[in-house]
Amino acid sequence: MGIEVSLFHTVGLGLIVQHSSGIVYTTQMGGNLCRQARMEGVFIGVGNSSDENGRLNSPENDLYKYFTGPPYGGCGALGGLTEEDAAFIDSVLRKYHVPFSIEVDRARLCDSDEAWVYVKVNGDGDFGLFTGLGPYPKCGVLTWSNSD
Repeated sequence: MGIEVSLFHTVGLGLIVQHSSGIVYTTQMGGNLCRQARMEGVFIGVGNSSDENGRLNSPENDLYKYFTGPPYGGCGALGGLTEEDAAFIDSVLRKYHVPFSIEVDRARLCDSDEAWVYVKVNGDGDFGLFTGLGPYPKCGVLTWSNSD
């Protein structure tokens, strides 16, 4: 049996790049539905920093607010995400200067949910974020604190 790492108590936005690593990442998703998700790969924190007072500056803040507001209210995205959700998530990635090589996978919207969003990783990350995981594109998942 391989290594399993729970991301349940992590803080900030993370990217799991699907890769044969022997490490399976698990977390809770879907708001108060508390569904479990898992993927083998490599975990990379993306777009996270803190201000001079130690407060988290992260895409997670915007995503958490979005999925706890209307129409979701912390209940998760029953039946998957919408194109509007995907466009919002992509805009948050740009706002926080997350590498443009990551984009929400529109073909996997019905498989995505709050705190577990399938993305396409189209190349090695900008700013030396990661290297050597090709060939691309690869499947990945954006994950952050579940809103339950």
